[in-house]
Amino acid sequence: MTPTTAFVSSREDRYFEDYVPNTISEFGPLLVSQDEIINFARKFDPQDMHIDPEAAARSPFGGLIASGWHTLSLMMRIFADNYLSAVASLPSPGVDEVRWVKPVRPGDELWLRTTTLETRRSQSKPDRGLVRTRLEALNQNGELVASMVAMNFVVLRAP
Repeated sequence: MTPTTAFVSSREDRYFEDYVPNTISEFGPLLVSQDEIINFARKFDPQDMHIDPEAAARSPFGGLIASGWHTLSLMMRIFADNYLSAVASLPSPGVDEVRWVKPVRPGDELWLRTTTLETRRSQSKPDRGLVRTRLEALNQNGELVASMVAMNFVVLRAP
């Protein structure tokens, strides 16, 4: 895979108007290490399949896998570093449709495909709009491992 972006503007000059429905971008890769998987899971999701390589080998997964929450966190890192505006992004009202499709394993390289689904200006706050984006995490083989739909408020360049 090769990183591609549909954006004309950089993150440092990206506003609501720069998010165009039906545009697709791909960002990455981000390497997932065994140590990161174990450390995250020890703090937040201490199940054997995430923290104990020997027990995980005996599980239906046949080896250590990342917590789904870890996978979403990695997706968010790529999303924040590449897609979200550095100057106009506001707090998010949430995400929808979270799906864990395939396990993420040590040594996987994650890519993020974003599809801008919808943009609409706020009627109650004219300085911003809402951007809905489908995020799809893919491994190095191009296989879908997780997805979600993010909603983000973004400031308008020209209200």
